[in-house]
Amino acid sequence: MPLVHRSALPALCLSLILPCAFSVEAADPQPTPAEQAAAEKSAERQPLLERSQEDAAALERVVPTGEQQSLQAGSESFLALWKPANTSDPKGAVIIIPGAGETADWPQAIGPLRNRLPDADWSSLSLTLPDLQSDAAQPRIVEAEPAPATADTSSKDAATAAPKPIEQAAGGEAEIADRAVVESSEEQAKADAERIFARIDAAVTYAQQQNARSIVLLGHGSGAYWATRYLSEKQPPEIQKLVLVAAQTPSIGKPGLAELTPTLKLATADFFYKDNAQARKSALERLQASKRLKNANFTQISLNALPGNSTAENEQLFRRVRGWLSPQPSQD
Repeated sequence: MPLVHRSALPALCLSLILPCAFSVEAADPQPTPAEQAAAEKSAERQPLLERSQEDAAALERVVPTGEQQSLQAGSESFLALWKPANTSDPKGAVIIIPGAGETADWPQAIGPLRNRLPDADWSSLSLTLPDLQSDAAQPRIVEAEPAPATADTSSKDAATAAPKPIEQAAGGEAEIADRAVVESSEEQAKADAERIFARIDAAVTYAQQQNARSIVLLGHGSGAYWATRYLSEKQPPEIQKLVLVAAQTPSIGKPGLAELTPTLKLATADFFYKDNAQARKSALERLQASKRLKNANFTQISLNALPGNSTAENEQLFRRVRGWLSPQPSQD
């Protein structure tokens, strides 16, 4: 083996290392800017689903596929549950609007009605409503802290007068911030209403496609408010009747139900549970408002709450709703 001079060793080592480095770089090329941007985009956190979307996904796993309908409202698709009437001559379709926090197959009122109405010759279409963004917690306004005390306390007047400009500025900023929060909340409430109305529009269109000769809106809880407001603002001629069940006005609901219901021109049934003091009070307000406007199309029906017996309570509701939708001729 030939001897290598000590001065030549660094060059020899470098000649051995460089080919290895080039081979590693060739085996693991650097990503292009486009590839790097795509990787960063895919790594971004996906937006969280709304609670209503999660609930709808859960329903899709348990409700028969034949009952599921994906309806389109603007750029959004949503789940609706359809059950045709069990007759060759259906009387029409009832579009069911759940309340806040309820699903299209909620065990109280919603599910029992949508499943039982087809036996009464009415098709049912139960909707999924979006989450109300205007009900989300508003940002808390933090008041400006007073200026820190200084060591110079030689003048009492100066010490008491100094905070005044700060307090005035803080008060002005708080007023501006409060005004911004109110305006933002109002805009969000308007956007919420538009999303809900778009879904009811889609449901009405679907019912018409099924050749429903009569269309009824039925709202439960706050869903009753949205059904009423939809009819009050849009006055669609395709809808002939309105059913309110345990109606509630949401926190963003302006005007309230007592102001909206008397203005409707179509037949309206207002079912309420008389065992609840607040429900009785609200129902009385709606009834009195209706009488003041001489609205002959408004009917109010009281129900009995049956705690611990949801089956009997739902059966009571179904029978009363069926009786109002399809009154039987009197027997002479």
